[in-house]
Amino acid sequence: MNTITLDQALETFHKDQVDFKSAVHEIYEDIVESGMLSDKDIDRYFMRLIEPNRSLRFKVEWYDDNNKLHVNRGYRIQFNNALGPYKGGLRFHKDVSEDTFKFLGFEQIFKNALTGLPMGGAKGGADFDPKGKSDFEIMRFCQAFMSELYKHIGPNIDIPAGDIGVGTREIGYLYGHYLKLTDQYTGVLTGKGYNFGGSCVREEATGYGATYLLEEALNEHQRKIDELDVLVSGAGNVALHAAEKLIDLGAKVLTLSDSGGTLHFPKGLTADQLKRIKKHKLVEHKSLKDIKDLESEFYEDKKPWGLKADCAFPCATQNEIDNEEIKELIKNGVWCFVEGANMPLSSKALDFLDGGQLYLPGKAANAGGVAVSGFERTQNSIHHRFSAGEINERLKVVMKEIHQNCKDNTKVEGEFLNYKKGANLYSFKKIYNTTLSLGI
Repeated sequence: MNTITLDQALETFHKDQVDFKSAVHEIYEDIVESGMLSDKDIDRYFMRLIEPNRSLRFKVEWYDDNNKLHVNRGYRIQFNNALGPYKGGLRFHKDVSEDTFKFLGFEQIFKNALTGLPMGGAKGGADFDPKGKSDFEIMRFCQAFMSELYKHIGPNIDIPAGDIGVGTREIGYLYGHYLKLTDQYTGVLTGKGYNFGGSCVREEATGYGATYLLEEALNEHQRKIDELDVLVSGAGNVALHAAEKLIDLGAKVLTLSDSGGTLHFPKGLTADQLKRIKKHKLVEHKSLKDIKDLESEFYEDKKPWGLKADCAFPCATQNEIDNEEIKELIKNGVWCFVEGANMPLSSKALDFLDGGQLYLPGKAANAGGVAVSGFERTQNSIHHRFSAGEINERLKVVMKEIHQNCKDNTKVEGEFLNYKKGANLYSFKKIYNTTLSLGI
């Protein structure tokens, strides 16, 4: 009997899933190049790894404020639980598909392995757009979504969290309905409100963690964070808290952005300006173009990537920097790339990194969010709450260990350590060895 190749399996069983196949190849190529396994063993293992343990797709029916019925598609990809219960966020966005969640779930396996916490990889959500919806409409959608999802999750099975379009408000509605359906007050979701089991520093964790990893990497290469001019994209939790920590550590933040365009601060964003923007974006849910009197310039329908800087810190969404944009960034002096979002540099963009740039991949850089989700799960299981100071110190330790594990599994290529290879090799070895120990 002929055995099909990995590429044939991807094309046969995962056809047209471009982002997912790109994520698989990004890991696979580093493992092959490392020579850690024979080609036969690598292909045989990847044939197992690329198939999710379970792929759920379900109908979500809900009524808007005008009593009109809407139908959306919900997803949960429970990818791999070799290292622990499935863990990964829920995303509500009009453009998501099964490809989106398979790509994100696959990445989550390796990201969670990097944290050192006992968590497998999963991802899910729905093609529901919260923008322009009332609180009641969002609540009804969350309740309808949880009416199906609750059958497949549990504190020792699958623990979803928030992601794009799913913040503390949405997690609260989801958790409230889970309580109504099950009467179980458990740590089945993370990212909860502080008053009902949530952790301190959860909203800040991804942005803070990425900045802590950047600081570690700069120190490793005898560079200083307070000498950086930084382009930040996005204006959600990740971007705003990355900007907050960058400012705190002395960096000059030049931009934030949203779907309407880019807000440019030629003199650098200040802590007071950021406080106003946080309220504007996170509380009032308004566009950056509507905020006034900030000593800034707004470039409508523009991304930040045409400006001169030292560091690009994309925190919006996947594939937001493509080949043309990365060429422009490098031309404008950018030598440092930190992925606050999940794979914001496209596969084509990565081809332009030649060792002259410091690159911190998302699976390492934005692992702080899921690390603090893991801490929240621990707190829920022991019915205890750690202080903000304790959580922040634990987060720093996790990011320091991620840096060390990447460093131990790579080498300098050009001017900098190849953190992408280091992250991929460390997390792959951990998952591979655990899978073999568990048998088939």
